[in-house]
Amino acid sequence: MQFFIILFPIFAIFIVGFIAQKALNFDVANLSKMSLYVLSPFLAFKTFYTHTLTIDYLFYIGYVFGLCFSLVIIISIWSMILKYSAKERCAMILSSCFMNNGNYGTPVLLVFFGTVGFDLGVIMMVLQQFVMSTVGIYYAAKGSARSDIVSQKDVINKVIRMPVAYGALLGMLFQLCHIPLSKSIMTSIGMIGDCSIVVIMIILGMQLAKIKIQQLDYPKLSFSLLTRMIISPLVAFGIVYFMPILPVYKQILIVLAAMPSAANTTLMSVQFDTHPELVSSATLVSTLLSLITLPIVLWIVGAPIPF
Repeated sequence: MQFFIILFPIFAIFIVGFIAQKALNFDVANLSKMSLYVLSPFLAFKTFYTHTLTIDYLFYIGYVFGLCFSLVIIISIWSMILKYSAKERCAMILSSCFMNNGNYGTPVLLVFFGTVGFDLGVIMMVLQQFVMSTVGIYYAAKGSARSDIVSQKDVINKVIRMPVAYGALLGMLFQLCHIPLSKSIMTSIGMIGDCSIVVIMIILGMQLAKIKIQQLDYPKLSFSLLTRMIISPLVAFGIVYFMPILPVYKQILIVLAAMPSAANTTLMSVQFDTHPELVSSATLVSTLLSLITLPIVLWIVGAPIPF
């Protein structure tokens, strides 16, 4: 029962966005643009500035990119076998290769692993945000249906122009150079950055309100969910087996790999028109399925059960 209590606030925010879109019919594309270009860079800066960088980051960076590209390869092979278009492949990559380590993963880790889990969860949230801001944006732009993105050069330019990665790098630079910021400035940065998480989840609820079930592509959605919820933790197990870290950290990384699809990918798919109905539905369904799959993964890895 405590597991469902932990997740209730997340689903409540989705519902708020869903109802708001049904009642007021917002321009979801412009809202997602505001979140990606205005709010998220402040969150990235704050996270990298306030969390101390250590040598362990190298192992975690290798894990994040290794897991991401392993899943990209799996999706790409499957897409080649079934002869999916580039747009369909990119949408499936957005649906499958990026997990919700932040507003979903960290509270779960805090309950099951305590402060050790929460601290590592925050680190992985930061790194995952960086991967989504580079690799995720690349595939969102590559699979775009918009006429202004027509070549590989255009796709790379879209990645370069995304401010989230620069916010993360700037925060890292400020920390390494020991550049102090006043409390008032950090308060302002924190207020802007922290609100991006809730805004992202509300926008996800809005996008879900626009989905028509009869238009869903069930074969692609099914394989995306299979990759995200089952294949991903299996690949993570293979990666962490060779990592020189404590067993509890290995457990945490496997659990994080079993998290549902990241809400940020919905913003990217809306912004670049990369099958947003597939990406957003994968986020919704994977979040619902996690109520079943996450307890199983936690039991398999031997996580301490607090209830």
